[in-house]
Formats: sequence, structure tokens, C-alpha cells
Amino acid sequence: MTVKLKEMGNGKLLEMHLTGKLVKGDYEESLPAIERLIKQHGKLRILVDMTGLHGWTGAALWEDIKFDMKHFNDIERVAIVGDKKWVQWMATFSKPFTMATIRYFDLAISDKARDWLAMT
Repeated sequence: MTVKLKEMGNGKLLEMHLTGKLVKGDYEESLPAIERLIKQHGKLRILVDMTGLHGWTGAALWEDIKFDMKHFNDIERVAIVGDKKWVQWMATFSKPFTMATIRYFDLAISDKARDWLAMT
């Protein structure tokens, strides 16, 4: 499995750990859980740990973009954690697809990402 979800903060905060290469099926399995949290709690804050991610297939990237557009206003903050330059670039690339505030955090300071998500 390349996507692991961990609900925190009574479901208002979600940690996603992505590893390997994402395929369309990964989105088909994980998106219903995220949509359930949005329905239950309204706007979410999400930590996306991309340290073990090697990329996406084209179909998976398309599923990601469709989700972002559908839930344009449903995500409040996204902390992207990584250890590669392209992951930092993904934080910038994602901004037009959401109203969420997106910040990149290097793996060495991932605790700062959690602090930022928890701030009111």
C-alpha cells in the first residue's frame, strides 16, 4: 500500500504518508475516507509526508487534481513534508488547485509542520 492515513485531532487533522509510486487505485481507496472526514468536520488540515514517495502515474496525478478541484475550499492548511527538492516544488505547484495555505517543511523539521497545523 502506498497511502497510509492517520486521523488526528478528532478527525480534523489528517496525516498522509505516501510511499512508492502512486497509482489510480491508491486514490480510489483513500479518497472516500478523506471525503468522509470533510463531511463530518468541515475544513481539514492535512500533513502530507512525501519522504518515501517516488512519483505518480498520469492517472493518479489526474485523480489528485480532480480531488483538489472538487474540494477547493474544504482544506484549510496543507503541510508537505519531504527531503527532496522536487517535493518542495510540489508545494508550489499545488497552490492554484486549492484555497488551502500550503507550506513545505524539510523532514528534519517535520515537528514544525505539526505545530503549524495545530496553530489556531
